[in-house]
Amino acid sequence: MSRADLSASQGRGELRDRPQTARTRRTTFRATLLRNELLTTFRRWRTLALLAVLAAVPVLVGIAVKIETGDGASPGGGGGGGPAFISQITNNGLFLVFTALAATLPFFLPMAIGVVAGDAIAGEANSGTLRYLLVAPAGRGRLLLTKYATVVIFCLAATLVVAVSALTVGALLFPLGDLTTISGTQISFAEGLGRALLIALAVAASLIGVAALGLFVSTMTGSGIAAMATTVGLLITVQILDQIPQLHALQPYFFSHYWLSFADLMREPVYWDDLTKNLGLQALYAAVFGSAAWARFTAKDITA
Repeated sequence: MSRADLSASQGRGELRDRPQTARTRRTTFRATLLRNELLTTFRRWRTLALLAVLAAVPVLVGIAVKIETGDGASPGGGGGGGPAFISQITNNGLFLVFTALAATLPFFLPMAIGVVAGDAIAGEANSGTLRYLLVAPAGRGRLLLTKYATVVIFCLAATLVVAVSALTVGALLFPLGDLTTISGTQISFAEGLGRALLIALAVAASLIGVAALGLFVSTMTGSGIAAMATTVGLLITVQILDQIPQLHALQPYFFSHYWLSFADLMREPVYWDDLTKNLGLQALYAAVFGSAAWARFTAKDITA
């Protein structure tokens, strides 16, 4: 091969390599952007405080049940009150995982997600860093997607913090072993752990609609505190409306309506109907409010 042919061949090879190199750089940039966003979020004192509060809830529930049943009485004084599974904690500490998730899901978990999601864009605008983030070759759509991915990862992390804390406290204060499902059948402890993991994942998935709603609210204002307060206020309002009997026709469309359907994972066989409805509803909220957040953010005049 002549020197000219060799040079031409090398030139064609370089041209073929350029698209691959560009794709590699874009992938690396996305990964770096997500990693930096995760580090920024999880290093904030506010985030650590939220996770600490979530971890403390199972501790308080476990200690309260231990004290109350110290004289042999059943939890709740035999009145059947309290979150689901609470009457089973003294027989098997694994039930503290289910009880803690049921206790934190109506308020503590969504409040934590609302705070993080509400601050995602508005907090950057309030601190004056949003404009500098957009100077980098991230693009508004990519930045918004990274923010949402960070909030979704926080949903999973927060849920796992509650589950791991509850499992630790349950193992320390109560016996562990085979457990009885809601249907009355016996399953092994290993299978019970598997069910607990599935329940934690179901609870985390139940919060992706709240994450999208909070992100949308965050694009509507330049105040992080206002965005967080609005998101938490909407959470409380929707859950109050979900308890009003006269609104029964609308309640299946509220994002919180099927939150406690995770209890169906403790049936034998598993009852999937409400679980599927919950996942579909969360996906719908994520699509609607995610699209609204994108439309708002990409057209927004960034001045800070």
